[in-house]
Amino acid sequence: MSTAADRRATRNGRVAIIVAAIAWSTAGLAQRELDATAATQVAGRALFAFLALLVVVAFTERSGVVTSLRALGRDGVVLAVFLAISSGTFLLALNYTSVANVLFFQAAAPMMAALLGWAILSERISRRTWIAMVMAAVGVGAMVAGSLHAGMLAVALPIFMTLSFAIVIVIARYRREVSMLPATCASQALVIVAVAPFASFGSATRSDWTIFIALGVFQMGLGLALLTIGARLLPPAEVALLTLLEVVLGPLWVWLAYAERPSTATLLGGAVVTAAVIVQATAGTEAGPAPERAGVPAPESG
Repeated sequence: MSTAADRRATRNGRVAIIVAAIAWSTAGLAQRELDATAATQVAGRALFAFLALLVVVAFTERSGVVTSLRALGRDGVVLAVFLAISSGTFLLALNYTSVANVLFFQAAAPMMAALLGWAILSERISRRTWIAMVMAAVGVGAMVAGSLHAGMLAVALPIFMTLSFAIVIVIARYRREVSMLPATCASQALVIVAVAPFASFGSATRSDWTIFIALGVFQMGLGLALLTIGARLLPPAEVALLTLLEVVLGPLWVWLAYAERPSTATLLGGAVVTAAVIVQATAGTEAGPAPERAGVPAPESG
């Protein structure tokens, strides 16, 4: 029988994950207000995300910032590299295709991770997970077909983003001792190093800098900090379902603000992918062990 303290903890966890999903969902809305070049957008958000996450790491990692970053190890560095790729291509993709397309692609990452785990690590896949993966493949295929007219980058960037994030999920699942917060902080430093040479910070307007701060500190930093709190209090399946709110709200914000209506193919494919995520998440622990460390990425990390 659950106690009042248990119910309060569950309620607090749900609030934390819901607010995190709302924070993540604002990425497309903020990006549509930017005038800076694509490379400047990526580097600008990464700069303030790195600073915000550095503060979060300092408050949450008992070993300290320097020690926690040094403790990443080889797998932690690989995780940070692919998280940097996923984070960078997420914002780049928003410059070439609709917000809905990017978010629905990203929602397919857990199913892609399950497939990678099966192919590379011989992880057993349940019947429910196979069904979810087939559904996700159908949905992604529909979105790819509907995006071809927008050019190769509109297709390639979301796919590359999703594959990179799927690799992050696989590493985080099997190397549970790797803390996601220091790795995420390190990933943003890698984004800055990789993209800053192509950025034009001098051309960014005052409004652009305000949005960079909002994206880095609130959209990414606050979102991940709240995920860390909520993941300690809720089952992984419930966390996965609650974070789907980002997929719903992200396209809604830009539709309300800019009348950016997703294509029919994106909506149909996205609905199938979302259904696949629900099928997978409601399996609970059937599909394999869930990550034990708080901060293991949910379907968002862009």
